[in-house]
Amino acid sequence: MPELRDLPAIETLLQSPALAPLVSAHGAESVKSRLRSLQREMRQQRAVPEWATEAEGYVDAIGRDLSKSDYVPVFNLTGTVIHTNLGRALLSQELWNDIAPLITRPMNLEYDLVKGARGQRDTVVEESLCELMGCEAVTIVNNNAAALMLVLNTFGLNAQVAVSRGELVEIGGSFRLPELMHRAGCRLLEVGTTNRTRIADFAEVAPQAAMLLKVHPSNYHMEGFTESVSAGELGALGAEHKVPSCVDLGSGSLVDLSQWGLPKEPTPQSVLAQGVDLVTFSGDKLLGAVQCGIIAGSRPLVEKIRKNPMKRALRVDKLTLTILNATLKLYRQPEALAEHLPLLKTLTLSTATLVQRAERVIAELPEGLSGDVLDSHAQIGSGALPDQTIPSVAVGLTHEHLSAQKLAAALRSAATPIVGRIKENQVLLDMRGAEPMAELQQTLQQLVLVQN
Repeated sequence: MPELRDLPAIETLLQSPALAPLVSAHGAESVKSRLRSLQREMRQQRAVPEWATEAEGYVDAIGRDLSKSDYVPVFNLTGTVIHTNLGRALLSQELWNDIAPLITRPMNLEYDLVKGARGQRDTVVEESLCELMGCEAVTIVNNNAAALMLVLNTFGLNAQVAVSRGELVEIGGSFRLPELMHRAGCRLLEVGTTNRTRIADFAEVAPQAAMLLKVHPSNYHMEGFTESVSAGELGALGAEHKVPSCVDLGSGSLVDLSQWGLPKEPTPQSVLAQGVDLVTFSGDKLLGAVQCGIIAGSRPLVEKIRKNPMKRALRVDKLTLTILNATLKLYRQPEALAEHLPLLKTLTLSTATLVQRAERVIAELPEGLSGDVLDSHAQIGSGALPDQTIPSVAVGLTHEHLSAQKLAAALRSAATPIVGRIKENQVLLDMRGAEPMAELQQTLQQLVLVQN
Protein backbone atom coordinates (compact mmCIF):
# COMPACT_ATOMS: atom_id res chain seq x y z
CA MET A 1 0.00 0.00 0.00
CA PRO A 2 1.51 3.39 -0.99
CA GLU A 3 2.31 5.88 1.75
CA LEU A 4 1.80 9.65 1.90
CA ARG A 5 5.42 10.28 0.92
CA ASP A 6 4.73 8.46 -2.36
CA LEU A 7 2.31 11.16 -3.55
CA PRO A 8 3.74 13.02 -6.56
CA ALA A 9 4.27 16.78 -6.25
CA ILE A 10 1.49 18.90 -7.72
CA GLU A 11 3.88 20.67 -10.11
CA THR A 12 5.22 17.32 -11.30
CA LEU A 13 1.69 16.15 -12.07
CA LEU A 14 0.91 19.37 -13.93
CA GLN A 15 3.89 18.86 -16.21
CA SER A 16 2.97 15.27 -17.07
CA PRO A 17 1.79 14.40 -20.62
CA ALA A 18 -1.14 12.45 -19.15
CA LEU A 19 -2.72 15.56 -17.67
CA ALA A 20 -1.84 17.87 -20.57
CA PRO A 21 -5.27 17.53 -22.29
CA LEU A 22 -7.05 18.50 -19.07
CA VAL A 23 -4.72 21.46 -18.55
CA SER A 24 -5.34 22.57 -22.13
CA ALA A 25 -9.12 22.21 -21.83
CA HIS A 26 -9.68 23.64 -18.35
CA GLY A 27 -6.57 25.65 -17.47
CA ALA A 28 -3.66 24.94 -15.12
CA GLU A 29 -5.25 26.63 -12.11
CA SER A 30 -8.44 24.57 -12.31
CA VAL A 31 -6.50 21.31 -12.63
CA LYS A 32 -4.12 22.33 -9.82
CA SER A 33 -7.05 23.09 -7.52
CA ARG A 34 -8.56 19.63 -8.09
CA LEU A 35 -5.22 17.89 -7.59
CA ARG A 36 -4.66 19.71 -4.29
CA SER A 37 -8.16 18.83 -3.13
CA LEU A 38 -7.68 15.13 -3.91
CA GLN A 39 -4.31 14.93 -2.18
CA ARG A 40 -5.57 16.93 0.82
CA GLU A 41 -8.33 14.37 1.29
CA MET A 42 -5.81 11.52 1.10
CA ARG A 43 -3.63 13.16 3.75
CA GLN A 44 -6.60 13.72 6.02
CA GLN A 45 -7.62 10.06 5.69
CA ARG A 46 -3.96 8.95 5.80
CA ALA A 47 -4.66 6.56 2.94
CA VAL A 48 -3.19 6.61 -0.57
CA PRO A 49 -4.90 4.57 -3.33
CA GLU A 50 -2.67 2.65 -5.75
CA TRP A 51 -3.66 4.93 -8.65
CA ALA A 52 -2.56 8.09 -6.83
CA THR A 53 1.19 7.56 -7.25
CA GLU A 54 1.17 8.09 -11.02
CA ALA A 55 -0.13 10.99 -13.12
CA GLU A 56 -2.27 8.68 -15.25
CA GLY A 57 -4.33 7.78 -12.19
CA TYR A 58 -5.53 11.34 -11.73
CA VAL A 59 -6.99 11.72 -15.22
CA ASP A 60 -10.34 10.03 -14.52
CA ALA A 61 -10.46 11.22 -10.91
CA ILE A 62 -10.36 14.92 -11.75
CA GLY A 63 -11.68 14.73 -15.34
CA ARG A 64 -15.19 13.85 -14.18
CA ASP A 65 -15.15 16.67 -11.65
CA LEU A 66 -13.90 19.23 -14.17
CA SER A 67 -16.55 18.26 -16.72
CA LYS A 68 -19.26 19.17 -14.20
CA SER A 69 -17.98 22.76 -14.08
CA ASP A 70 -18.21 23.36 -17.81
CA TYR A 71 -20.84 23.48 -20.54
CA VAL A 72 -20.66 20.36 -22.72
CA PRO A 73 -22.61 19.05 -25.71
CA VAL A 74 -25.14 16.33 -24.85
CA PHE A 75 -27.46 14.00 -26.71
CA ASN A 76 -31.06 15.01 -25.99
CA LEU A 77 -32.84 11.65 -26.27
CA THR A 78 -35.53 12.51 -23.74
CA GLY A 79 -38.36 12.72 -26.25
CA THR A 80 -38.82 16.43 -25.49
CA VAL A 81 -37.53 18.10 -28.63
CA ILE A 82 -37.36 21.71 -27.38
CA HIS A 83 -35.92 20.98 -23.94
CA THR A 84 -35.52 24.04 -21.72
CA ASN A 85 -32.78 22.40 -19.63
CA LEU A 86 -30.86 21.16 -22.68
CA GLY A 87 -30.64 24.35 -24.72
CA ARG A 88 -34.03 24.43 -26.44
CA ALA A 89 -34.01 24.85 -30.24
CA LEU A 90 -31.01 23.62 -32.22
CA LEU A 91 -29.03 25.77 -34.64
CA SER A 92 -27.56 24.40 -37.84
CA GLN A 93 -23.83 24.29 -38.43
CA GLU A 94 -24.45 25.91 -41.80
CA LEU A 95 -26.15 28.89 -40.18
CA TRP A 96 -23.36 29.20 -37.61
CA ASN A 97 -20.71 29.18 -40.33
CA ASP A 98 -22.57 31.89 -42.24
CA ILE A 99 -22.75 34.29 -39.30
CA ALA A 100 -19.19 33.67 -38.01
CA PRO A 101 -17.74 36.88 -39.56
CA LEU A 102 -20.48 38.95 -37.91
CA ILE A 103 -19.67 37.48 -34.52
CA THR A 104 -15.87 37.64 -34.76
CA ARG A 105 -15.59 41.06 -36.42
CA PRO A 106 -17.12 44.52 -35.91
CA MET A 107 -20.58 44.85 -37.47
CA ASN A 108 -23.23 47.52 -38.04
CA LEU A 109 -25.14 46.54 -34.91
CA GLU A 110 -26.63 49.98 -34.32
CA TYR A 111 -24.82 52.05 -36.91
CA ASP A 112 -26.56 53.52 -39.97
CA LEU A 113 -24.10 53.06 -42.83
CA VAL A 114 -26.04 55.47 -45.10
CA LYS A 115 -26.22 58.32 -42.61
CA GLY A 116 -22.90 57.56 -40.96
CA ALA A 117 -24.54 57.91 -37.54
CA ARG A 118 -25.95 55.86 -34.71
CA GLY A 119 -28.91 53.69 -35.66
CA GLN A 120 -31.45 51.36 -34.00
CA ARG A 121 -30.19 47.87 -33.20
CA ASP A 122 -33.58 46.24 -33.85
CA THR A 123 -33.90 47.67 -37.37
CA VAL A 124 -32.69 44.69 -39.42
CA VAL A 125 -34.72 42.01 -37.62
CA GLU A 126 -37.69 44.37 -37.36
CA GLU A 127 -37.81 44.74 -41.13
CA SER A 128 -37.60 40.96 -41.59
CA LEU A 129 -40.32 40.22 -39.04
CA CYS A 130 -42.63 42.96 -40.34
CA GLU A 131 -42.28 41.54 -43.84
CA LEU A 132 -42.92 37.97 -42.72
CA MET A 133 -45.80 38.85 -40.40
CA GLY A 134 -47.34 41.78 -42.24
CA CYS A 135 -47.29 43.89 -39.08
CA GLU A 136 -46.39 47.55 -38.43
CA ALA A 137 -43.54 47.34 -35.94
CA VAL A 138 -41.42 44.94 -33.87
CA THR A 139 -38.95 45.21 -31.02
CA ILE A 140 -36.78 42.54 -29.40
CA VAL A 141 -35.84 41.80 -25.76
CA ASN A 142 -34.01 38.95 -24.05
CA ASN A 143 -36.94 36.51 -23.55
CA ASN A 144 -40.71 36.33 -23.72
CA ALA A 145 -41.20 36.91 -19.99
CA ALA A 146 -39.22 40.14 -20.40
CA ALA A 147 -41.35 41.04 -23.42
CA LEU A 148 -44.56 40.68 -21.43
CA MET A 149 -43.10 42.50 -18.43
CA LEU A 150 -42.01 45.40 -20.64
CA VAL A 151 -45.45 45.66 -22.25
CA LEU A 152 -47.16 45.60 -18.84
CA ASN A 153 -44.82 48.20 -17.40
CA THR A 154 -45.28 50.49 -20.39
CA PHE A 155 -49.07 50.50 -20.42
CA GLY A 156 -50.10 49.28 -16.97
CA LEU A 157 -47.73 51.02 -14.55
CA ASN A 158 -49.67 51.99 -11.40
CA ALA A 159 -52.86 50.93 -13.15
CA GLN A 160 -55.07 47.86 -13.58
CA VAL A 161 -54.58 45.17 -16.23
CA ALA A 162 -57.50 42.81 -16.89
CA VAL A 163 -56.75 39.08 -17.24
CA SER A 164 -58.99 36.02 -17.15
CA ARG A 165 -58.69 33.98 -13.93
CA GLY A 166 -58.23 30.92 -16.12
CA GLU A 167 -55.07 32.41 -17.62
CA LEU A 168 -53.15 33.31 -14.44
CA VAL A 169 -50.49 30.77 -15.30
CA GLU A 170 -47.25 29.64 -13.74
CA ILE A 171 -44.41 29.08 -16.19
CA GLY A 172 -41.11 27.22 -15.75
CA GLY A 173 -39.01 28.04 -12.72
CA SER A 174 -42.09 28.85 -10.57
CA PHE A 175 -42.62 32.26 -12.21
CA ARG A 176 -46.27 33.21 -11.88
CA LEU A 177 -48.12 35.77 -13.98
CA PRO A 178 -49.56 37.67 -10.98
CA GLU A 179 -46.06 38.07 -9.52
CA LEU A 180 -44.69 39.20 -12.88
CA MET A 181 -47.45 41.78 -13.14
CA HIS A 182 -46.72 43.03 -9.64
CA ARG A 183 -43.03 43.45 -10.47
CA ALA A 184 -44.02 45.31 -13.63
CA GLY A 185 -45.89 47.82 -11.46
CA CYS A 186 -49.39 46.69 -12.45
CA ARG A 187 -52.46 45.88 -10.41
CA LEU A 188 -54.10 42.63 -11.42
CA LEU A 189 -57.77 42.89 -12.37
CA GLU A 190 -59.13 39.34 -12.37
CA VAL A 191 -61.93 38.60 -14.81
CA GLY A 192 -64.36 35.67 -15.06
CA THR A 193 -63.75 32.30 -13.43
CA THR A 194 -61.07 29.64 -13.66
CA ASN A 195 -62.91 27.59 -16.27
CA ARG A 196 -65.23 30.12 -17.95
CA THR A 197 -64.60 33.71 -18.98
CA ARG A 198 -66.78 35.60 -21.45
CA ILE A 199 -66.26 38.88 -23.30
CA ALA A 200 -69.07 40.33 -21.14
CA ASP A 201 -66.80 39.82 -18.11
CA PHE A 202 -64.09 41.91 -19.75
CA ALA A 203 -66.65 44.51 -20.85
CA GLU A 204 -67.64 45.13 -17.24
CA VAL A 205 -64.10 46.17 -16.28
CA ALA A 206 -62.84 47.66 -19.58
CA PRO A 207 -63.58 51.29 -18.58
CA GLN A 208 -61.26 51.01 -15.56
CA ALA A 209 -58.53 48.91 -17.18
CA ALA A 210 -55.28 50.28 -18.63
CA MET A 211 -54.75 47.14 -20.73
CA LEU A 212 -56.60 43.96 -21.71
CA LEU A 213 -54.37 40.86 -21.62
CA LYS A 214 -54.88 37.35 -22.93
CA VAL A 215 -52.40 34.56 -22.18
CA HIS A 216 -52.34 31.71 -24.67
CA PRO A 217 -52.34 28.32 -22.86
CA SER A 218 -48.96 27.22 -24.10
CA ASN A 219 -47.97 25.77 -20.69
CA TYR A 220 -51.21 24.04 -19.77
CA HIS A 221 -54.45 22.60 -21.14
CA MET A 222 -58.02 22.63 -19.80
CA GLU A 223 -60.87 20.44 -20.97
CA GLY A 224 -64.55 20.09 -20.11
CA PHE A 225 -66.93 22.85 -19.11
CA THR A 226 -64.75 25.71 -20.33
CA GLU A 227 -65.09 28.98 -22.23
CA SER A 228 -62.56 31.65 -23.07
CA VAL A 229 -62.42 34.99 -24.85
CA SER A 230 -60.92 35.00 -28.35
CA ALA A 231 -58.19 37.37 -29.45
CA GLY A 232 -60.62 39.00 -31.88
CA GLU A 233 -63.20 39.69 -29.16
CA LEU A 234 -60.55 41.17 -26.88
CA GLY A 235 -59.13 43.35 -29.67
CA ALA A 236 -62.56 44.70 -30.61
CA LEU A 237 -63.38 45.50 -26.97
CA GLY A 238 -60.06 47.26 -26.53
CA ALA A 239 -60.63 49.35 -29.64
CA GLU A 240 -64.11 50.29 -28.45
CA HIS A 241 -62.78 51.57 -25.12
CA LYS A 242 -59.46 52.86 -26.52
CA VAL A 243 -57.57 50.44 -24.26
CA PRO A 244 -54.51 48.55 -25.61
CA SER A 245 -54.99 44.81 -26.03
CA CYS A 246 -52.18 42.23 -25.92
CA VAL A 247 -51.93 38.47 -26.40
CA ASP A 248 -49.00 36.67 -24.79
CA LEU A 249 -48.59 33.81 -27.24
CA GLY A 250 -45.64 32.16 -25.46
CA SER A 251 -44.44 29.88 -28.24
CA GLY A 252 -44.74 31.48 -31.64
CA SER A 253 -44.43 29.82 -35.03
CA LEU A 254 -44.36 32.03 -38.10
CA VAL A 255 -45.79 29.24 -40.24
CA ASP A 256 -48.77 26.90 -39.99
CA LEU A 257 -47.24 23.68 -38.63
CA SER A 258 -50.20 21.59 -39.71
CA GLN A 259 -48.96 21.62 -43.32
CA TRP A 260 -46.28 19.15 -42.14
CA GLY A 261 -48.75 17.03 -40.23
CA LEU A 262 -47.85 18.65 -36.89
CA PRO A 263 -50.35 20.00 -34.33
CA LYS A 264 -51.75 23.38 -35.28
CA GLU A 265 -50.68 26.40 -33.22
CA PRO A 266 -51.81 30.03 -33.75
CA THR A 267 -49.23 32.20 -35.48
CA PRO A 268 -48.45 35.73 -34.21
CA GLN A 269 -49.65 37.21 -37.50
CA SER A 270 -52.98 35.38 -37.27
CA VAL A 271 -53.48 36.82 -33.77
CA LEU A 272 -52.71 40.36 -34.92
CA ALA A 273 -55.03 39.91 -37.91
CA GLN A 274 -57.91 39.44 -35.46
CA GLY A 275 -57.49 43.03 -34.29
CA VAL A 276 -55.25 42.70 -31.23
CA ASP A 277 -52.84 45.62 -30.76
CA LEU A 278 -49.78 43.66 -29.58
CA VAL A 279 -48.53 40.10 -29.46
CA THR A 280 -45.53 38.72 -27.56
CA PHE A 281 -43.78 35.41 -28.31
CA SER A 282 -40.47 33.57 -28.05
CA GLY A 283 -37.69 33.60 -30.61
CA ASP A 284 -36.68 30.04 -29.79
CA LYS A 285 -39.26 27.32 -29.16
CA LEU A 286 -41.45 27.00 -32.26
CA LEU A 287 -39.69 29.71 -34.25
CA GLY A 288 -36.51 27.65 -33.98
CA ALA A 289 -33.99 30.46 -33.44
CA VAL A 290 -32.34 31.80 -30.29
CA GLN A 291 -33.81 32.72 -26.91
CA CYS A 292 -35.37 36.17 -27.09
CA GLY A 293 -38.73 37.85 -26.71
CA ILE A 294 -40.51 39.46 -29.65
CA ILE A 295 -43.10 42.23 -29.31
CA ALA A 296 -45.03 42.94 -32.51
CA GLY A 297 -48.00 45.01 -33.53
CA SER A 298 -49.12 48.64 -33.57
CA ARG A 299 -46.34 51.08 -34.46
CA PRO A 300 -47.39 53.82 -32.00
CA LEU A 301 -47.52 51.28 -29.16
CA VAL A 302 -44.20 49.65 -30.09
CA GLU A 303 -42.56 53.09 -30.26
CA LYS A 304 -43.85 53.83 -26.79
CA ILE A 305 -42.37 50.53 -25.61
CA ARG A 306 -38.99 51.45 -27.13
CA LYS A 307 -38.94 54.66 -25.09
CA ASN A 308 -39.45 52.81 -21.81
CA PRO A 309 -36.14 52.94 -19.84
CA MET A 310 -36.58 49.24 -19.07
CA LYS A 311 -36.12 48.47 -22.77
CA ARG A 312 -32.40 49.21 -22.53
CA ALA A 313 -32.04 46.92 -19.53
CA LEU A 314 -33.76 44.10 -21.44
CA ARG A 315 -32.17 44.57 -24.87
CA VAL A 316 -30.35 41.75 -26.65
CA ASP A 317 -26.77 41.59 -27.90
CA LYS A 318 -25.34 41.17 -31.39
CA LEU A 319 -25.15 37.37 -31.11
CA THR A 320 -28.89 37.07 -30.44
CA LEU A 321 -29.86 39.48 -33.20
CA THR A 322 -27.49 37.89 -35.71
CA ILE A 323 -28.80 34.36 -35.07
CA LEU A 324 -32.41 35.54 -35.14
CA ASN A 325 -31.90 37.39 -38.41
CA ALA A 326 -30.15 34.42 -40.04
CA THR A 327 -33.03 32.14 -38.96
CA LEU A 328 -35.64 34.56 -40.31
CA LYS A 329 -33.97 34.38 -43.73
CA LEU A 330 -34.88 30.69 -43.84
CA TYR A 331 -38.56 31.61 -43.57
CA ARG A 332 -38.36 33.53 -46.85
CA GLN A 333 -38.23 30.14 -48.57
CA PRO A 334 -41.00 28.25 -46.77
CA GLU A 335 -40.91 25.39 -49.28
CA ALA A 336 -37.38 24.52 -48.05
CA LEU A 337 -37.94 25.30 -44.37
CA ALA A 338 -38.21 21.67 -43.22
CA GLU A 339 -34.88 20.94 -44.88
CA HIS A 340 -32.90 23.83 -43.38
CA LEU A 341 -34.50 24.64 -40.00
CA PRO A 342 -33.17 22.03 -37.50
CA LEU A 343 -36.26 22.17 -35.29
CA LEU A 344 -38.67 21.50 -38.13
CA LYS A 345 -36.35 18.91 -39.63
CA THR A 346 -36.32 17.03 -36.32
CA LEU A 347 -40.10 17.26 -35.87
CA THR A 348 -40.81 15.95 -39.40
CA LEU A 349 -38.48 12.91 -39.40
CA SER A 350 -40.26 9.88 -40.83
CA THR A 351 -40.97 6.76 -38.81
CA ALA A 352 -38.80 4.77 -41.22
CA THR A 353 -35.83 7.05 -40.52
CA LEU A 354 -36.35 6.78 -36.76
CA VAL A 355 -36.56 2.98 -36.92
CA GLN A 356 -33.38 2.89 -39.00
CA ARG A 357 -31.60 4.98 -36.39
CA ALA A 358 -32.82 2.68 -33.61
CA GLU A 359 -31.58 -0.42 -35.41
CA ARG A 360 -28.15 1.17 -35.96
CA VAL A 361 -27.90 2.02 -32.26
CA ILE A 362 -28.88 -1.50 -31.15
CA ALA A 363 -26.42 -3.11 -33.57
CA GLU A 364 -23.49 -1.35 -31.91
CA LEU A 365 -24.38 -1.75 -28.23
CA PRO A 366 -21.55 -2.92 -25.95
CA GLU A 367 -21.60 -6.22 -24.07
CA GLY A 368 -24.14 -6.32 -21.27
CA LEU A 369 -26.54 -3.84 -22.86
CA SER A 370 -29.72 -4.92 -24.63
CA GLY A 371 -32.04 -2.77 -26.72
CA ASP A 372 -35.50 -3.00 -28.22
CA VAL A 373 -37.12 -0.82 -30.89
CA LEU A 374 -40.22 0.71 -29.32
CA ASP A 375 -43.08 2.86 -30.57
CA SER A 376 -43.06 6.05 -28.56
CA HIS A 377 -44.35 9.61 -28.44
CA ALA A 378 -42.37 12.84 -28.34
CA GLN A 379 -43.31 16.21 -26.95
CA ILE A 380 -42.48 19.40 -28.80
CA GLY A 381 -41.66 20.89 -25.40
CA SER A 382 -40.93 24.16 -23.54
CA GLY A 383 -44.62 24.85 -23.11
CA ALA A 384 -45.39 24.42 -26.81
CA LEU A 385 -48.56 22.37 -27.46
CA PRO A 386 -48.59 20.78 -23.97
CA ASP A 387 -51.63 18.58 -24.66
CA GLN A 388 -50.35 17.06 -27.90
CA THR A 389 -47.53 14.68 -28.81
CA ILE A 390 -46.15 13.35 -32.07
CA PRO A 391 -45.38 9.70 -32.90
CA SER A 392 -41.77 8.71 -32.41
CA VAL A 393 -39.44 5.73 -32.01
CA ALA A 394 -37.23 4.94 -29.03
CA VAL A 395 -34.60 2.39 -28.09
CA GLY A 396 -35.49 0.72 -24.79
CA LEU A 397 -32.21 -0.06 -23.02
CA THR A 398 -31.68 -2.58 -20.23
CA HIS A 399 -28.52 -3.96 -18.61
CA GLU A 400 -28.06 -7.47 -17.32
CA HIS A 401 -26.96 -6.24 -13.87
CA LEU A 402 -27.66 -2.50 -13.58
CA SER A 403 -30.98 -0.93 -12.65
CA ALA A 404 -32.55 1.61 -14.99
CA GLN A 405 -31.56 4.41 -12.60
CA LYS A 406 -27.89 3.35 -12.56
CA LEU A 407 -27.87 2.82 -16.31
CA ALA A 408 -29.30 6.32 -16.85
CA ALA A 409 -26.59 7.74 -14.57
CA ALA A 410 -23.89 5.89 -16.54
CA LEU A 411 -25.25 7.31 -19.80
CA ARG A 412 -25.10 10.83 -18.35
CA SER A 413 -21.44 10.19 -17.44
CA ALA A 414 -20.47 9.18 -21.00
CA ALA A 415 -17.83 11.05 -23.01
CA THR A 416 -20.71 12.93 -24.61
CA PRO A 417 -23.49 12.71 -22.00
CA ILE A 418 -26.61 10.88 -23.16
CA VAL A 419 -29.82 12.06 -21.53
CA GLY A 420 -32.83 9.78 -21.88
CA ARG A 421 -35.86 9.01 -19.74
CA ILE A 422 -36.83 6.07 -17.55
CA LYS A 423 -40.04 4.14 -18.14
CA GLU A 424 -41.00 0.69 -16.81
CA ASN A 425 -37.45 -0.26 -15.75
CA GLN A 426 -35.99 0.72 -19.11
CA VAL A 427 -34.01 3.73 -20.24
CA LEU A 428 -35.72 5.09 -23.33
CA LEU A 429 -33.58 6.87 -25.91
CA ASP A 430 -35.80 8.78 -28.32
CA MET A 431 -34.34 8.71 -31.81
CA ARG A 432 -35.46 12.21 -32.83
CA GLY A 433 -32.38 13.57 -31.08
CA ALA A 434 -29.95 10.91 -32.29
CA GLU A 435 -27.64 13.12 -34.33
CA PRO A 436 -24.80 12.92 -35.12
CA MET A 437 -25.39 9.18 -35.33
CA ALA A 438 -21.74 8.17 -35.69
CA GLU A 439 -20.84 10.00 -32.48
CA LEU A 440 -23.79 8.48 -30.62
CA GLN A 441 -22.79 4.96 -31.68
CA GLN A 442 -19.17 5.55 -30.69
CA THR A 443 -20.20 7.02 -27.33
CA LEU A 444 -22.35 3.97 -26.56
CA GLN A 445 -19.57 1.59 -27.60
CA GLN A 446 -17.15 3.29 -25.20
CA LEU A 447 -19.62 3.47 -22.32
CA VAL A 448 -18.14 2.46 -18.97
CA LEU A 449 -20.63 0.40 -16.95
CA VAL A 450 -19.45 -0.12 -13.38
CA GLN A 451 -21.32 -2.61 -11.22
CA ASN A 452 -21.38 -1.53 -7.58
